[in-house]
Amino acid sequence: MCFQVKDVLDSLNNEKGEFLLRVDGGATANNLLMHIQADLMGTPVVRPVDIETTALGAAYALYFFLKMLEETDVPTKEDNIVYKEILKNLCEA
Repeated sequence: MCFQVKDVLDSLNNEKGEFLLRVDGGATANNLLMHIQADLMGTPVVRPVDIETTALGAAYALYFFLKMLEETDVPTKEDNIVYKEILKNLCEA
């Protein structure tokens, strides 16, 4: 899975430079998988605290529409979990 994501992003991104890979969905619950993805991509992988963001976004839209939730009640980017390269750091030690 990690290699497939890397292949797709490599084909889309010709420019070299740091970017954040934002992830969500069931597979992102695997911490090792997220670290491997960060190592392969050479960039931070950012996972929200709630990994099912599509369903959460739909729920937020409904609650906003019904005025049962304020924007201040929504988690912020500071609540995200960031996975960074670990293999590179281990090899340099």
